Amino acid sequence: MTDGLLIILVRNPVLGQVKTRLAATLGDQKALEIYRKLLAHTTRITENLAVDKAVFYSDYVENEDQWDNDTYLKQPQSEGDLGARIGSAFQWGFGQGYRYICIIGSDCYELTTSIIEEGFEALTRYQAVLGPSRDGGYYLLGLDEFHPELFRDKSWGSHKVASETVSDFNSLDLSYSLLRPLNDIDVEADLDDIEWQV
Repeated sequence: MTDGLLIILVRNPVLGQVKTRLAATLGDQKALEIYRKLLAHTTRITENLAVDKAVFYSDYVENEDQWDNDTYLKQPQSEGDLGARIGSAFQWGFGQGYRYICIIGSDCYELTTSIIEEGFEALTRYQAVLGPSRDGGYYLLGLDEFHPELFRDKSWGSHKVASETVSDFNSLDLSYSLLRPLNDIDVEADLDDIEWQV
């Protein structure tokens, strides 16, 4: 066990149940193909990180998939909105005894191993770290302690989530670091500048 834990929130790659905003213009099959590429990218940038790693699945834990059972702990996500699921994952991680926890999703093709490492390094100097998405959400959140307020009363899926989270950092008097803004892949226009490596 290391001091650090990376939590990866994923959706089970089921036709018709992933990347619904992409599917609206590209169709379910293409949306699933793109999501599988995003999952493969997320595996590639996380598998060699020098922290423990846990994959939290949206619907059911998959024991025979791309996430190696010797490299990744596997857990089901909790019920509730995105905030409840993120909060429960942090609570689980701190309950296991980890000192530093970062959480990411699987929608950010610009995310790299070194940016995640930056997030963990920041947590040795700050109480929180946030990687804002250009759409107003965030692609990474890191904490050195559980703060349930960060996961309540947010406009999940809106352009306000990152700014609301920073407001919470300030109201809780937490020291924090901001990583560089990156693009999430949510709609067809987000694909324009991508050259897939997988």
